[in-house]
Amino acid sequence: MRAFDLPDLSATAALAQALAPHLRAGDVIALRGGLGAGKTTFARALISALRDEETEVPSPTYTLVQTYDGADFPIFHFDLYRLDDPNDVVELGWDETVSGLSLIEWPDRAGQHLPAWRLDLMLEIIGDFRKARLEPHGEDWQTRLHEL
Repeated sequence: MRAFDLPDLSATAALAQALAPHLRAGDVIALRGGLGAGKTTFARALISALRDEETEVPSPTYTLVQTYDGADFPIFHFDLYRLDDPNDVVELGWDETVSGLSLIEWPDRAGQHLPAWRLDLMLEIIGDFRKARLEPHGEDWQTRLHEL
């Protein structure tokens, strides 16, 4: 596990930009944290970094998923907060995401559909600043996190 202090939103964006070169098609990042912890801020910065351009990234709270063309692979940004049944992810095109990167806010709502091989990013607010913890699930993630 790797931990980072994020004193402001620009530090959250910098973490996303540093992670971007280490990502590849088929990766899954589970974004965990309470409301306002910075999950969407991180996703916006990461999507912009992977597209090589500043990108408007609305929160997929109501659409549940937004898709973006990345420079090397598609990016799927899920917000499962409003999902009632884990099996509903199938209707969102869940099985089609293996060709790209999946960013999943509120990943516990995916239930058994959440891949075991993934990177968990836990964001938490502690006093006046945020902390990020990257927890790899899978040996390949361990190696890539050491490069970060």
